Amino acid sequence: MRINFHLRRYFITGLLVTVPIAGTFFILKSLLTLLEGILGNALKAAFSAHYYPGLGIAVLITSIFLVGLVSANFLGNWLVVRYEQMLKKLPLVSTVYSAIKSVVHTISTQGKRNFQGVVLVEFPRRDMWVMAFVVNNTEGTLADKLTEPHLNLFMPTTPNPTSGFLLFIPEKDAIYLDIPVEEAMKTIISGGIYTPGSMAGHSGLSLNGGPSAPAGPPAA
Repeated sequence: MRINFHLRRYFITGLLVTVPIAGTFFILKSLLTLLEGILGNALKAAFSAHYYPGLGIAVLITSIFLVGLVSANFLGNWLVVRYEQMLKKLPLVSTVYSAIKSVVHTISTQGKRNFQGVVLVEFPRRDMWVMAFVVNNTEGTLADKLTEPHLNLFMPTTPNPTSGFLLFIPEKDAIYLDIPVEEAMKTIISGGIYTPGSMAGHSGLSLNGGPSAPAGPPAA
């Protein structure tokens, strides 16, 4: 029984180390293969004697840099505006272009405006708690309809935090947590296996390999 216990413990530990490494490798490999295929196949057909792996990615990055360089000046910006106006006149193309542009704009501004904090809120009923991120104070038309200060919260789903719910709750009903956003995100992605401030690899196992003892009630 003791041998089986240690075998299971070491296997779980190895799994927690191996899966993120292997997942990162395969995702990056797929991404690089995709990027290389955008221009790589055409370059290989046109310059087969001078083609080498990675040339497609290098040309793609250079092309994007040149587009940004041209778009930054007055003439380039004017051409981009006229091109967008032309696309917006095409019914189906306009919808696709606007959606993609909105996603890119959102991603590009995430680094400029991070979440303002991590809170606990009761959802979907009383005495059931979830983690959520403070996006902003509720303002404008919404705030005019509310009788007390509210918060705009993003409550991500587990284990995929790119989807979730937008909540508007009274500020007094939110319990702020003294943890970084990154720590809270790890908890959500791991499905609760990782807990901020926990010990021994955050795997739910104590140092001797047994289940961690449950935390006692908070001090009064």
